[in-house]
Amino acid sequence: MKKEPESCSRMQRYCLALDLKPDPELIAAYEEHHRKVWPDVLENIHAAGIQQLEIYRLENRLFMILEVDDTFNWEKKAALDAANPKVQDWETLMWQYQQALPMAQAGEKWVLMERIFTLPEKSK
Repeated sequence: MKKEPESCSRMQRYCLALDLKPDPELIAAYEEHHRKVWPDVLENIHAAGIQQLEIYRLENRLFMILEVDDTFNWEKKAALDAANPKVQDWETLMWQYQQALPMAQAGEKWVLMERIFTLPEKSK
């Protein structure tokens, strides 16, 4: 998950994927939790340098977009997460609903996606 994206603006964007367990009740509960994310978790996200975070769902597949500033790096994010008991509690709770993608490394949840296309600027 440490691959740096190609960037054409000041903000960098990372896209990641993860699956939920394919159970409609669990999926509904996961979405309900995300309608009221704990304040400590939100503060930790901002402290890591994440400026915008969106999660999309198609059936049980999740797609997350992170837009980060120049203070963000994966090691900093991991250290902040590890040092925050509330974030650890949130991650434990979320893992009840999530399942690793088949290509994920041991202990890896969200998997960094590779950008394969960018729309070229329109000629003038």
